[in-house]
Formats: sequence, C-alpha cells, structure tokens
Amino acid sequence: MTFYELSVITNTGYPYYNLKLKDPPNGASILLRFFDFTHNNSERDTKLDPVSLFELNAGLVSALFEFARNINKKIEILEFRSGKKEVSKNNGKNYEGDVLITTQTEPYLLHKSVKEKIKLIYNTVIATKIPLDSALELLQNEEDNIIDILTDSAARKRIKAHKKEIDRLANDFLTEMNSFGLHGICITSFDLSPITVYGNKYSLNDVDAILRNIGIFPNIIPLEWIYRQSYILNEQIWVYIIKSGVGPTINGLFEPYFYLLFADPQSYLGEFPGKLATKFNQILG
Repeated sequence: MTFYELSVITNTGYPYYNLKLKDPPNGASILLRFFDFTHNNSERDTKLDPVSLFELNAGLVSALFEFARNINKKIEILEFRSGKKEVSKNNGKNYEGDVLITTQTEPYLLHKSVKEKIKLIYNTVIATKIPLDSALELLQNEEDNIIDILTDSAARKRIKAHKKEIDRLANDFLTEMNSFGLHGICITSFDLSPITVYGNKYSLNDVDAILRNIGIFPNIIPLEWIYRQSYILNEQIWVYIIKSGVGPTINGLFEPYFYLLFADPQSYLGEFPGKLATKFNQILG
C-alpha cells in the first residue's frame, strides 16, 4: 500500500471527506502532497516588504511545525512552488469551487502519475459535489471508486487474470538469469506502486524499502530502461526500471506498468530487460 490517507477539504478549511487506507510504516518518511482544484485567481498580486514577508513565513512555519508535532506527524521538509508559476499551475483551467485534495503517500511515487490519479478522483467523484460545504456525503460506490483508483484495482485485476502465465515466465527468467546476478522481478503500476514481486529474496515490504532508498526517478521512455543503485539491510543492489508501454486505461487515463529487476551490483544483464518487457507485454498488453 503506497497511499495511506486522502483528504478533501476547501481552501477555507471545511473538512468534507477523509479516507484512511492504512497506517504508515513506523520510522519511514512519507509525503503529504497537495493538489489544488480551486479558482484560478491570477489577478492576486500581494506585495509585502521583506520584514512583513519574513514575519508571515516565520509564523506559518512555526505553526505548521508545532501543530504537526502535536499530532505525531513531525514535518522535516516543506516544499513550496514559486509564485511565478501560479498562473499556469492548472494549465489554464479554472476549476469550480475551492477544493483541495491532499494525500499521504510513499515518497518514491512518481508525482505526475499521482497527480493524474487525483485528477481522476476529482473529475469522476468530487466535481459533482461542489459546493462541498452543502454537499451530501459520498455514497459507498463513490468511495469504492476512489479506493479502486488509489490502489490500482484495474492494473491488479489484469495481472491476476494472467497469473499463471506471468508466474511461469517470471520464474523461468529468474532461473535463466540467476547466475548473472538477477534475484527479483517486480511489476508496479504507472506511479511505481508495487503490485507483485517474484523471487524468494525480496518481499513487497522490501521493495518499498528499496525504492525509498533510490531517490528521484527520471522520466523513462516506453520500452526503455534505466538502472539505479539502492540498498536493503545495508546490502547494495542495482535496480533496473523498465517502462512497459502497456496497461489499463481508466476513464481515458492510460496507466502503463513498470517492470523492476533487482540484481547484484555491477551485474550485467545486457539486453535482458528488453526481452523481459517484450514477453511480459505480450501477456499484459
């Protein structure tokens, strides 16, 4: 589980909806991501003198830090977007209402993909409820829809439908490449949420830890791959990351799988990542 909590509020603080999926792991850093579906007020241009601006920033930071610590969610990093980009932040779209959606997630998730998930939730569920301060509660089927989007239900169902074929292929690959240092194969959704892992060395919890230790993931072209160093329990490993180019489409949103290979440092897999992607795509495409 890579999404832990989702909240829908207004920019005036009205708490419309909260969904808690799972408690975050002890001791792990998680991100609180903000998604702005408020009116695009591009005419706002507040100019403050340096002293007043510093006082406001100091008050904001100290209040957030103290409040978060009191609810056992200590803040270590606050990330701000430059005000110069505010006009184009919603690609020119002027959303109705004043909706803010926040999520608590694993830090390694691809932010652009997370944003697409949240936009899908807004468009299919939340937009019909505006204004939120007078809206009816979400129906059970609407909440189920949100959970399906966050947990990649369609992507999981497609893998489950081909489980025997994929299991056999993954195990054959692991046997073939074990002497070259390959120890695990993982399939993730389009935001890197792990769905299933093959091999006896790493569990899904291990995959979370490995991905947390990689850092920033660059954009990857479909059917190409990169590799990054990581570690688990002080053991260094290499992670090959392949963008599949195939996956489910949910309400117009294409969600391609990623294939991850876990190998010994300095291992040489040659063109094997491409071979694996081709074989997996024939099953999942």
